Amino acid sequence: MALKVIPYEQGFDLRLWPSRLSQPASWKKPRMIFVNSMSDLFHKKIDRDHIDLVFDAMEKADWHVYQVLTKRSSLMRNYVRRRYGGAPVPSHIWLGTSVEDAAHKGRIRHLRQINSEARFISFEPLLGRIGEVDLSDIAWAIVGGESGPRARRMAPEWATELRDRCREEGVAFFFKQWGGPRPKSGGRLLEDREWNGFPWQIVPSEILQSLRA
Repeated sequence: MALKVIPYEQGFDLRLWPSRLSQPASWKKPRMIFVNSMSDLFHKKIDRDHIDLVFDAMEKADWHVYQVLTKRSSLMRNYVRRRYGGAPVPSHIWLGTSVEDAAHKGRIRHLRQINSEARFISFEPLLGRIGEVDLSDIAWAIVGGESGPRARRMAPEWATELRDRCREEGVAFFFKQWGGPRPKSGGRLLEDREWNGFPWQIVPSEILQSLRA
Protein backbone atom coordinates (compact mmCIF):
# COMPACT_ATOMS: atom_id res chain seq x y z
CA MET A 1 0.00 0.00 0.00
CA ALA A 2 2.71 2.44 0.96
CA LEU A 3 5.87 0.95 -0.36
CA LYS A 4 6.63 -1.93 -2.65
CA VAL A 5 9.87 -3.73 -3.38
CA ILE A 6 10.28 -5.07 -6.93
CA PRO A 7 13.13 -7.59 -6.59
CA TYR A 8 13.42 -8.41 -10.30
CA GLU A 9 12.90 -5.01 -11.87
CA GLN A 10 14.74 -2.73 -9.46
CA GLY A 11 16.55 -4.94 -7.00
CA PHE A 12 15.69 -3.78 -3.51
CA ASP A 13 15.67 -0.07 -4.19
CA LEU A 14 13.04 1.98 -2.44
CA ARG A 15 9.98 2.82 -4.50
CA LEU A 16 6.74 4.47 -3.40
CA TRP A 17 3.34 3.72 -4.95
CA PRO A 18 1.05 6.63 -3.97
CA SER A 19 -1.49 5.59 -6.62
CA ARG A 20 -2.33 2.54 -4.49
CA LEU A 21 -3.42 4.57 -1.50
CA SER A 22 -6.94 4.83 -2.89
CA GLN A 23 -7.41 1.06 -3.20
CA PRO A 24 -8.74 0.30 0.32
CA ALA A 25 -11.59 2.77 -0.13
CA SER A 26 -12.72 0.80 -3.20
CA TRP A 27 -12.84 -2.51 -1.28
CA LYS A 28 -16.27 -2.51 0.32
CA LYS A 29 -15.98 -5.77 2.26
CA PRO A 30 -13.78 -5.47 5.39
CA ARG A 31 -10.30 -6.97 5.10
CA MET A 32 -7.19 -7.45 7.16
CA ILE A 33 -4.56 -5.39 5.30
CA PHE A 34 -0.85 -5.85 5.93
CA VAL A 35 0.26 -2.37 4.95
CA ASN A 36 3.90 -3.08 4.15
CA SER A 37 4.61 -6.79 3.90
CA MET A 38 7.99 -6.36 2.14
CA SER A 39 8.92 -2.93 3.37
CA ASP A 40 8.95 -0.54 6.32
CA LEU A 41 6.67 2.49 6.41
CA PHE A 42 9.11 4.24 8.75
CA HIS A 43 12.16 3.74 6.52
CA LYS A 44 14.49 6.72 6.85
CA LYS A 45 14.03 7.59 3.16
CA ILE A 46 10.25 7.89 3.41
CA ASP A 47 9.27 11.45 4.24
CA ARG A 48 6.58 12.39 6.72
CA ASP A 49 4.25 13.69 4.00
CA HIS A 50 3.95 10.22 2.51
CA ILE A 51 3.40 8.62 5.91
CA ASP A 52 0.65 11.20 6.46
CA LEU A 53 -1.01 10.08 3.21
CA VAL A 54 -0.92 6.45 4.33
CA PHE A 55 -2.53 7.25 7.68
CA ASP A 56 -5.07 9.48 5.94
CA ALA A 57 -6.03 6.54 3.72
CA MET A 58 -6.31 4.15 6.68
CA GLU A 59 -8.47 6.59 8.61
CA LYS A 60 -10.73 7.19 5.61
CA ALA A 61 -11.38 3.49 4.84
CA ASP A 62 -12.02 2.60 8.47
CA TRP A 63 -14.01 -0.57 7.81
CA HIS A 64 -10.74 -2.48 7.30
CA VAL A 65 -8.14 -3.52 9.88
CA TYR A 66 -4.61 -2.42 9.02
CA GLN A 67 -1.40 -3.96 10.34
CA VAL A 68 1.65 -1.70 10.30
CA LEU A 69 4.92 -3.45 11.19
CA THR A 70 8.27 -1.71 11.60
CA LYS A 71 11.76 -2.23 12.97
CA ARG A 72 12.01 1.53 13.53
CA SER A 73 9.84 1.50 16.63
CA SER A 74 10.99 4.82 18.05
CA LEU A 75 10.20 6.63 14.79
CA MET A 76 6.73 5.08 14.74
CA ARG A 77 6.15 6.07 18.37
CA ASN A 78 7.25 9.65 17.70
CA TYR A 79 5.11 9.94 14.57
CA VAL A 80 2.00 8.61 16.32
CA ARG A 81 2.48 11.01 19.23
CA ARG A 82 2.67 13.95 16.82
CA ARG A 83 -0.35 12.81 14.83
CA TYR A 84 -2.73 11.91 17.66
CA GLY A 85 -1.30 13.79 20.62
CA GLY A 86 -2.55 12.06 23.76
CA ALA A 87 -5.53 10.45 22.00
CA PRO A 88 -5.51 6.73 21.26
CA VAL A 89 -4.65 5.43 17.81
CA PRO A 90 -7.87 4.41 15.97
CA SER A 91 -8.68 0.83 16.94
CA HIS A 92 -8.67 -0.44 13.36
CA ILE A 93 -5.00 0.55 12.93
CA TRP A 94 -2.74 -2.07 14.53
CA LEU A 95 0.87 -1.10 15.21
CA GLY A 96 3.65 -3.64 15.63
CA THR A 97 7.38 -4.05 15.79
CA SER A 98 9.84 -6.80 14.84
CA VAL A 99 12.09 -8.29 17.54
CA GLU A 100 14.49 -10.95 16.33
CA ASP A 101 16.65 -11.42 19.43
CA ALA A 102 17.32 -10.09 22.93
CA ALA A 103 19.44 -7.22 21.63
CA HIS A 104 16.35 -5.61 20.11
CA LYS A 105 13.92 -5.89 23.05
CA GLY A 106 14.04 -2.11 23.44
CA ARG A 107 11.61 -1.89 20.51
CA ILE A 108 8.94 -3.41 22.75
CA ARG A 109 9.34 -0.54 25.19
CA HIS A 110 8.82 1.94 22.36
CA LEU A 111 5.71 0.06 21.25
CA ARG A 112 4.24 0.09 24.74
CA GLN A 113 4.69 3.88 24.82
CA ILE A 114 2.08 4.20 22.05
CA ASN A 115 -1.50 4.87 23.16
CA SER A 116 -3.17 1.87 21.54
CA GLU A 117 -4.83 -1.39 22.52
CA ALA A 118 -3.81 -2.96 19.21
CA ARG A 119 -0.08 -3.51 19.70
CA PHE A 120 1.59 -6.60 18.26
CA ILE A 121 5.09 -8.07 18.04
CA SER A 122 6.59 -10.16 15.27
CA PHE A 123 9.36 -12.36 16.68
CA GLU A 124 10.30 -13.30 13.14
CA PRO A 125 12.76 -14.38 12.10
CA LEU A 126 13.57 -15.45 15.65
CA LEU A 127 17.38 -15.59 15.66
CA GLY A 128 18.13 -15.94 19.36
CA ARG A 129 16.64 -16.36 22.80
CA ILE A 130 14.59 -13.37 23.89
CA GLY A 131 14.90 -14.09 27.62
CA GLU A 132 12.99 -12.10 30.20
CA VAL A 133 10.51 -9.85 28.44
CA ASP A 134 7.57 -7.69 29.48
CA LEU A 135 4.58 -8.41 27.23
CA SER A 136 2.03 -6.50 29.25
CA ASP A 137 -0.28 -4.39 27.08
CA ILE A 138 0.65 -6.45 23.99
CA ALA A 139 -2.31 -8.02 22.18
CA TRP A 140 -0.61 -10.46 19.82
CA ALA A 141 2.76 -12.22 19.40
CA ILE A 142 3.82 -13.93 16.16
CA VAL A 143 6.81 -16.29 16.21
CA GLY A 144 8.58 -17.81 13.24
CA GLY A 145 11.92 -19.04 11.97
CA GLU A 146 13.97 -17.69 9.10
CA SER A 147 13.44 -18.93 5.56
CA GLY A 148 15.69 -18.84 2.50
CA PRO A 149 18.78 -20.64 1.20
CA ARG A 150 20.90 -19.40 4.14
CA ALA A 151 18.25 -19.67 6.83
CA ARG A 152 19.57 -19.82 10.37
CA ARG A 153 18.11 -22.41 12.72
CA MET A 154 15.59 -21.46 15.37
CA ALA A 155 15.99 -23.43 18.61
CA PRO A 156 12.71 -24.90 19.92
CA GLU A 157 13.22 -23.48 23.41
CA TRP A 158 13.31 -19.93 22.04
CA ALA A 159 9.78 -20.39 20.73
CA THR A 160 8.39 -22.29 23.71
CA GLU A 161 9.71 -19.68 26.15
CA LEU A 162 7.78 -17.00 24.27
CA ARG A 163 4.66 -19.17 24.12
CA ASP A 164 4.81 -19.70 27.88
CA ARG A 165 5.31 -15.98 28.48
CA CYS A 166 2.29 -15.22 26.30
CA ARG A 167 0.22 -17.64 28.37
CA GLU A 168 1.28 -15.87 31.56
CA GLU A 169 0.50 -12.41 30.17
CA GLY A 170 -2.73 -13.34 28.33
CA VAL A 171 -1.25 -12.53 24.91
CA ALA A 172 -2.59 -14.28 21.79
CA PHE A 173 0.22 -16.51 20.45
CA PHE A 174 0.62 -17.45 16.79
CA PHE A 175 3.38 -19.84 15.69
CA LYS A 176 3.90 -19.17 12.01
CA GLN A 177 6.66 -21.54 10.87
CA TRP A 178 9.97 -23.22 11.62
CA GLY A 179 11.44 -21.93 8.38
CA GLY A 180 14.24 -23.44 6.34
CA PRO A 181 15.14 -23.26 2.64
CA ARG A 182 11.47 -22.47 1.98
CA PRO A 183 8.90 -21.01 4.40
CA LYS A 184 7.02 -24.31 4.66
CA SER A 185 10.11 -26.52 4.87
CA GLY A 186 9.86 -27.21 8.60
CA GLY A 187 6.10 -27.04 8.94
CA ARG A 188 4.39 -25.09 11.71
CA LEU A 189 3.85 -27.55 14.55
CA LEU A 190 5.25 -26.57 17.92
CA GLU A 191 5.24 -29.44 20.41
CA ASP A 192 3.01 -31.44 18.04
CA ARG A 193 0.26 -28.88 17.57
CA GLU A 194 -0.59 -25.69 15.75
CA TRP A 195 -0.81 -22.41 17.65
CA ASN A 196 -3.21 -20.07 15.90
CA GLY A 197 -3.87 -17.43 18.52
CA PHE A 198 -5.44 -14.22 17.24
CA PRO A 199 -6.56 -11.15 19.22
CA TRP A 200 -10.20 -11.12 18.19
CA GLN A 201 -11.03 -9.05 21.26
CA ILE A 202 -9.34 -5.97 19.77
CA VAL A 203 -11.08 -6.15 16.39
CA PRO A 204 -13.65 -3.32 16.29
CA SER A 205 -17.12 -4.79 16.81
CA GLU A 206 -18.49 -3.36 13.57
CA ILE A 207 -15.77 -5.23 11.61
CA LEU A 208 -15.61 -8.44 13.64
CA GLN A 209 -18.59 -10.31 12.18
CA SER A 210 -17.51 -9.72 8.58
CA LEU A 211 -13.93 -10.86 9.18
CA ARG A 212 -15.08 -14.04 10.93
CA ALA A 213 -17.57 -14.95 8.21
